[in-house]
Amino acid sequence: MSDYDSKRRSLTGLLLLLMVGAMAAANFLTPDRSFSESENRVLEQQPRFSPHSLLSGSFASDYETYSSDQFAFRDAWVGAKTDADRALGKKDSNGVYLGKDGYLIEQYTSPSEADLADRIRAIQAFDQATPGLRKYVLLAPTAAALLADKLPAYAPVGDERADLDRVRRLLPDNIRFVDVVSALNAEREQPLFYKTDHHWTTEGAYYAFRELCRQMGIVPLDEDSFDIRQVTDRFYGSLYSKSGFRHLQPDRIDLYLPKKSGKIKVSYVDEGRITDSLYEPENLGKKDKYAVFLNGNHALIRIETDGPADKRLLVVKDSYANSLIPFLTGHFGEIDVVDLRYDDESLLKLVQERQIQDVLILYNVNTFFEDPSILNIAE
Repeated sequence: MSDYDSKRRSLTGLLLLLMVGAMAAANFLTPDRSFSESENRVLEQQPRFSPHSLLSGSFASDYETYSSDQFAFRDAWVGAKTDADRALGKKDSNGVYLGKDGYLIEQYTSPSEADLADRIRAIQAFDQATPGLRKYVLLAPTAAALLADKLPAYAPVGDERADLDRVRRLLPDNIRFVDVVSALNAEREQPLFYKTDHHWTTEGAYYAFRELCRQMGIVPLDEDSFDIRQVTDRFYGSLYSKSGFRHLQPDRIDLYLPKKSGKIKVSYVDEGRITDSLYEPENLGKKDKYAVFLNGNHALIRIETDGPADKRLLVVKDSYANSLIPFLTGHFGEIDVVDLRYDDESLLKLVQERQIQDVLILYNVNTFFEDPSILNIAE
């Protein structure tokens, strides 16, 4: 081996050691973060050591996750990886497709027969325990169903329409299934979904609200009755965070503010906080700007209006409802909003205490089939 080759190998080895040492030092010196703004999720913290956790293997597993989450310059590495994948023509990342026209579209997988049956049984049990109430189920479709032409070629997705039809057929006859697919499809040239987030836009929520009103026998305000106000054009949503895809245009968020509005009282019951607005502008300065609607998700929110005092609505929901509920406030004197993911109180007791007459179950179809909290609706 020549002196040149020997020196080159020595230099290569030294550079490698320096790089490894530099990364180790960076990891040691970089403070742990509790939350990733770019991924919009809580990061794993350093696990506690114990002989039991070591022997069970949980310590090693937890430490591996911790090391991955707290790796120095993690956000830059994640972005670099997805950039490289994108350059190689890869169109999906972490369950999210990179679609046409800058759309990020979450994958949809049809539920198993058992999962569907469990959810129907839970709703049936709630129905039997609350006779005499008017009940509605609205399952919002995803962009994968309504914007299929934006998906990458041959992208595999479940059949949402068939699954929604299965729910409709299995629900008790006295529960009205609110099918908003046709209403939304009629407006599909409008921006129904955010490009970087899994939620529908306020405009999409408005079109769904109109169809809900038709089913409820309510006359909705027309679009001209609202001042449509853009409150941000710098919204990077949940799919941007989840996928790691970068170099995309941000979304805008609009609020539909009634030109004629009455008094309103919004109580965040568990937190003991009361406000006179359905919106939290402070959240527009944070990563999760969608939380401008109802200040995000809470166990129980009580909305009191100067609408008909004898009309009381219970909404059992996920975050899709947050941008639709403001449209309902002119039609009910009280709206109780429950998110079962955070609430462990009895819905049956709430129905009795608040003298509820109408119940709306409003979920995004993905959350409805994936999140188990709906199974607790009759408890």
